[in-house]
Amino acid sequence: MSISASMVKELRERTGLGMMDCKKALVEADGNMDLAIEELRKKSVLKAAKKSGRITANGLLGLQISEDFSKGAIVEVNIETDFAAKNEKFIAFVAKVARALFEAEEDLVDLMKSGLDHERESLVQEIGENISVRRAERFLAPAGGCVASYLHSDNLKGSLVVLNNINADLGRDIAMHITAINPMVIKSGDIPEETISKEREIYLSQAQESGK
Repeated sequence: MSISASMVKELRERTGLGMMDCKKALVEADGNMDLAIEELRKKSVLKAAKKSGRITANGLLGLQISEDFSKGAIVEVNIETDFAAKNEKFIAFVAKVARALFEAEEDLVDLMKSGLDHERESLVQEIGENISVRRAERFLAPAGGCVASYLHSDNLKGSLVVLNNINADLGRDIAMHITAINPMVIKSGDIPEETISKEREIYLSQAQESGK
């Protein structure tokens, strides 16, 4: 299988490893991204491989929540370097995307097509780094409930929580713990057996290699 530059770039973003290590791993895995990460972890080249959906690119989170806690939106916008992430225009763009998502009814893809993507492209030209709106969520509180939030002071980590009753303080505490722990699932019983087996195999391989 031909290994494209975009595949190498994605693996670099997900692992933080060099281009040659990533290309070699992809060649050995015949282009299978997850298998390449798995093998890198087994060889202990990668200390903490990022799982699907998590990235190592720089950027910020934007969060918007209503005063009555009935609605909330959160968006992740990425840029190439942490220096550029401090650019005032980039910060303003992140806030604008979060506000637009909060106020709109469209999903993120349609929202970007409505004009935000053009603004993103203009900002790419001005700052000189690629910018991507990675993912977003928008929640409405159920009747008698609330949407609570927590955004870390560095705007790099945050959570939205939906409660069935109105208790924003409790919701914020829960959101803060979720942000700190970053759990894979809500309940341990929700972890697929395949994931458990794969993780056990990886850690066993690492232990054998280290002589423990």
